[in-house]
Amino acid sequence: MEIYKGASAFAGIAIGKIRFYRKGEYQVRQHQADDVKKELKNFDIARRHVMQTLKEEYDRMSEKQILEQAELLGSGSFLRAVQSMITGEKVTAAYAVQTTRDELQSTFSSLNDPSIKERIHNVSRVSSLLLEILGEDENKIDLGEEPVILAADTLSPAELMEMNKEKLLGIITRKGSSTSHAAILAKNMDIPCVTGIGIPQSEEEWEDNVAIIDGYTGTIYLEPDSEIRKEYEIRRKADLVEREELLKLKDQADVTKDGRKVGIYANIGSLDDLNSVLYYGARGIGLLRSEFQYLGRENYPGEEELFQAYKKTAQTMGDRLVIIRTADLGADKQASYLEIPKETNPLMGNRGIRLSLDRKNLFKTQIRAIYRASWYGNLGMMYPMICAEEEMDEIEALVAEVKEELRAAGVPFKEIQTGIMMETPAAVMIGEELAKRVDFLGIGTNDLTQYTLAMDRQNPLLQKKYNDHHPAILKMIKMIVDAGHAQDCKVCLCGELAADTRLTETFLRMGVDALSVVPACILPVRKALRAVCIDEK
Repeated sequence: MEIYKGASAFAGIAIGKIRFYRKGEYQVRQHQADDVKKELKNFDIARRHVMQTLKEEYDRMSEKQILEQAELLGSGSFLRAVQSMITGEKVTAAYAVQTTRDELQSTFSSLNDPSIKERIHNVSRVSSLLLEILGEDENKIDLGEEPVILAADTLSPAELMEMNKEKLLGIITRKGSSTSHAAILAKNMDIPCVTGIGIPQSEEEWEDNVAIIDGYTGTIYLEPDSEIRKEYEIRRKADLVEREELLKLKDQADVTKDGRKVGIYANIGSLDDLNSVLYYGARGIGLLRSEFQYLGRENYPGEEELFQAYKKTAQTMGDRLVIIRTADLGADKQASYLEIPKETNPLMGNRGIRLSLDRKNLFKTQIRAIYRASWYGNLGMMYPMICAEEEMDEIEALVAEVKEELRAAGVPFKEIQTGIMMETPAAVMIGEELAKRVDFLGIGTNDLTQYTLAMDRQNPLLQKKYNDHHPAILKMIKMIVDAGHAQDCKVCLCGELAADTRLTETFLRMGVDALSVVPACILPVRKALRAVCIDEK
């Protein structure tokens, strides 16, 4: 038996065989073609169809760029690369198109030559047209028939979203931190997760070995002896019993011993989490991380796609409030089609509301979808990474424009609540001014902590120094609450810190109006809340 120590990203016990995730290997395996000749034929049919589409476009618009796009499919390196991949690697035409496009984007994305950028755009456009015909396989990473403990160097949120939750017993990563977005998604999936583990470089040493994840202490037991295995089997059963006890609280009120009502809401990243929100008895959704709809895909979601997702969420939740945070893209939440230039420090870069305001068509599309869906339930909208009132000026102008267009088109919508995600020291310092502009403030403790401490929360070297209980963080939370209440603005704590039951009483004494946590943490927080008596001397 070997014992490894890391950082707990999500509590729980998992026992099972280890499977290593190697991205390229899994993708190729999933897209293997049984009939290469058929795939070449499928590609040729799609190629001819797209060329006809481009010819019709050129006849209407006579734009040189359309001709250049057509030339990519008539001859040249892109065409040869796709055909060569289908033949040489025996993969589907769709996979060959996707991979060729991604490799070209990755190779040349750092170059500033306008002609290169135009060529990348042309390849991207042609690929999208081809894939509309060829169809893209559902983005699910095949982990095998039996549930496994997944081990990886690192995992992105997009990769986790491609995995079948039912096949994941637990997650172990070499890199990352307990507050990374992948770790947060693992919490949403209710899967024990440990990061910062010293996985050997010769990964075969671990492959198919039985392991135990102790998500409470961040410990991994490799090939555990019979005594340890028996102990953890008992602990896992006790875990299940404790969860059953907590489930008795699912329909209980969110109220302290002395009668103060504090709503407990859910943080989610996809529609797959809606059942968990209802199962654990959340009062609503305090944070829908809408950026995950933009990840793990090959192009922007359209207005209709976003509208249908928000409409389903609104209808599922009924009268319960659903707060949609507009897309917080950038930093570690990227997709190749977004073509976000490389930055020296992306966490401090063009992300969140900055990126949205730079790409107003993207932002406006999302706002329209949210307002259209508002007719079907109780929606609210929250803006991430606000640092200045000038940003709110731009947002309000865009919202007014959207509402005027919807009225003119006769599309019904409701006036909805709006809020600001308070996650930078700048926002804290102008808290009252910002609170005047919206109905509520959401405190994003994950980013607020890293920006206040000047520490990248995903840097493993800072794991022991990163302190989200730092007095400065708690003082800032109190400042936000006071600023919000001074303007009759409700304040919801919706970062990972909201689930820390050691601080539940502290937050309530500060005056926090609501807490929003991942679904699996709703009942432990409700239990802690119901034990608090604010008026106790």
